Amino acid sequence: MNVAEHFLFPEWPAPAGVHAATTLRTGGLSIGPYASLNPALHVGDDREAVLQNRRLIRERLALPSEPVWLEQVHGNKIVRAGAVAGVPQADAGYTDEPGVVCAVMTADCLPLLLCSADGERVAAVHAGWRGLADGIIGNAVAALGRKDLLIWLGPAIGPERFEVGEEVRAVFVQKSPAFAEAFKPHRPEGKWLADIYRLARIELNALGVTSIYGGRFCTVAEPDRFFSYRRDAVTGRMATLIWRD
Repeated sequence: MNVAEHFLFPEWPAPAGVHAATTLRTGGLSIGPYASLNPALHVGDDREAVLQNRRLIRERLALPSEPVWLEQVHGNKIVRAGAVAGVPQADAGYTDEPGVVCAVMTADCLPLLLCSADGERVAAVHAGWRGLADGIIGNAVAALGRKDLLIWLGPAIGPERFEVGEEVRAVFVQKSPAFAEAFKPHRPEGKWLADIYRLARIELNALGVTSIYGGRFCTVAEPDRFFSYRRDAVTGRMATLIWRD
């Protein structure tokens, strides 16, 4: 099997020893709207199929351990991966330990990967608009305790598909007028198109982080490769993972 057919590998200058990937929707055992490599247990898919998909992900990526899966709640909490028993309720995980796999799951929300320039610290972040507005990126940067970070923006809803209401735009513009440039008017009146990648870049730049890569995908527009909640409602999830030797 050609592993590259079923995974997306970040194009970024991460240090040797830092490994990362996003699963695509192909190459798994799930069927129906979850076809086929769905790793999410919370979306209504057959549990055994999901567990087998997780096994396939571990084997194909030669992961050093089971990923630290999270119960994501569209919040701003980041946890030290592997330090909490069970499934932590959080939207980001970080580690400075070798062999610990940080993971988030998305299907339109933005997955971000972070690593320090020396490769000693890594993190995976799930950022929907609520998490972005509530500071999930800032919390992740603070948890890593570094500004010399490399960032990769994984597959999310594209800027021509992310329609939001005035109330969403208002949340960001009230936080900082700089966010206004990530929105453009869209019919019907009172609707806007939001660029979730731009929102993340504005936040990162304000934090002093400028080495940012990725951000050229659209989950809604590529049904053969990506799950999309906005497109399909009932669907699976992609997993975005990062770990270090």
